Amino acid sequence: MDPRVRKLAKLMINYSLKLKKGQLLLIKGEIAAQPLIQAAFEEALKVGANPYTDIVLPDTIEAMLKQGSPTQIGYVHPMKKMEVSKIDALLSIWASENLNYLSGVDPKRQAIQSKSRGPYMKKFFKRTAEGSLSWVGTQFPTQADAQKAEMSLSDYEDFVFGAGHLHLADPSKHWKKVATEQKRLVRILNRIDRLHIRADGTDLKMRVKGRKWISCHGTENFPDGEIFSGPIEDTVEGKISFSYPALYGGRTVDSVRLEFKKGKVVAHEASRNGDYLTAMLNIDKGARRVGEIAVGTNYQIKESTGNTLFDEKIGGTCHLAVGASIPESGGKNNSAIHWDMVCDLRKGGEIIADGKLIYRNGKFII
Repeated sequence: MDPRVRKLAKLMINYSLKLKKGQLLLIKGEIAAQPLIQAAFEEALKVGANPYTDIVLPDTIEAMLKQGSPTQIGYVHPMKKMEVSKIDALLSIWASENLNYLSGVDPKRQAIQSKSRGPYMKKFFKRTAEGSLSWVGTQFPTQADAQKAEMSLSDYEDFVFGAGHLHLADPSKHWKKVATEQKRLVRILNRIDRLHIRADGTDLKMRVKGRKWISCHGTENFPDGEIFSGPIEDTVEGKISFSYPALYGGRTVDSVRLEFKKGKVVAHEASRNGDYLTAMLNIDKGARRVGEIAVGTNYQIKESTGNTLFDEKIGGTCHLAVGASIPESGGKNNSAIHWDMVCDLRKGGEIIADGKLIYRNGKFII
């Protein structure tokens, strides 16, 4: 096993989840992530926790979406409802042998499944916000992801582990330093009201007064590096063009552009898979509103690799999520989806807060 895999597992269990003796841990991922699932399971045993696994089989998901009736597709198993109420910690590991396995599925059928997960996601976000459920998601590098990033597997492994600073003897020290700096920025952002984002094809305004900015420094997503909040739902106005492909539910949508009025998406377009974008935006009333606004701060990640986990963290970008708010930010939007899309601010991008320029060309200047 690559020693960086064991180091990542140790970091997830001890730094990100802060797992304790006796806690119930669910480790979820595809079979492609088996080395990291195994390493995390063993680390959880070391701290005296009670781990169990949920091995995701993409072929069964595809079969359900293609062959199941609408009732079957929308069915939420009672064990899943109990699970989200009972577990103390969740480690989600993303790894796939085929990133496009759902490309042949009718978007409307995917929308049925996403909508059915609404109550589950609401319960999940509620528990994470109140602190009764700790969660972290991470990437295990596979050939499919390496091909998506147009890299060899060894180069992609170096990229993934490098973004998490796993080359360091103690990566947690780096992430604690990130936390200190980002919390300084959060204290400033928590005092602002009006936010104005400008870039090529983007002129977007919103209000955030009373909402809470959150520093992300490796305790929920990993690798990490972002600062986010939830805008006041009916205040988002203007347009935004996203620089990188938007990925959701096994689909890739290119060149997404959204226009907002009174907080709602009133116009949208994409150069590829626009029908899927439309289907997702029509899932429910909340899908056309903004649940999150964020700034990426991981300058170790410099280019898009077609993976939202990394793309949304690129130092010098911002991202916006349509759909569900993250409750800890104070956001109130409810939806069955939470779809992050990334806008590059490194070439002429600006963020203006209450009339004052605070961010230029991909960096905070405060």
